[in-house]
Amino acid sequence: MFDVCTHDTSCQLSIVNYQLFMRVLIQRVSRARVTTPEGHNEQIGKGLVLLVGIENSDTQEDALWLANKIVNLRIFNDASGVMNLSLTDIDGEVMIVSQFTLHARTKKGNRPSYIDAAPPEKSIPLYDFFIAQMELLMGKKPATGIFGANMQVELVNDGPVTIWIDSKQKQ
Repeated sequence: MFDVCTHDTSCQLSIVNYQLFMRVLIQRVSRARVTTPEGHNEQIGKGLVLLVGIENSDTQEDALWLANKIVNLRIFNDASGVMNLSLTDIDGEVMIVSQFTLHARTKKGNRPSYIDAAPPEKSIPLYDFFIAQMELLMGKKPATGIFGANMQVELVNDGPVTIWIDSKQKQ
């Protein structure tokens, strides 16, 4: 685990008004694959594809909250066909793909702005931390894309079930 603020009491007070914005688009899949022109090729069976967008203000706290929430979401069907099982209950697999476009602003004009997306020097370490947390919670390594690469993602959305979750609204 980590400590958000270990040496300054004023830091603890500022956390109360802190807004969190890390976003994940979750897709329940029967199978998925991510490839790159350079030869990267990873695939999963039944589980989740997580498209992850990291914003400038995101912290490890966001990644921890999201990883815990995602692993415990009961979005897989039980024997009665009711979404009552979590990723760990079904021993499902996960694919994590970075996607800065989740932070697109489309208010002005027709070209999206990505000004809210964190630059690589901030987002890569947080993306890697999120992957590590998912691995720790699941007990197995997730499949991943390559950060910043041109990727082809193929998936079969099961249900379909697609859920948007962000650490700002905690929902």
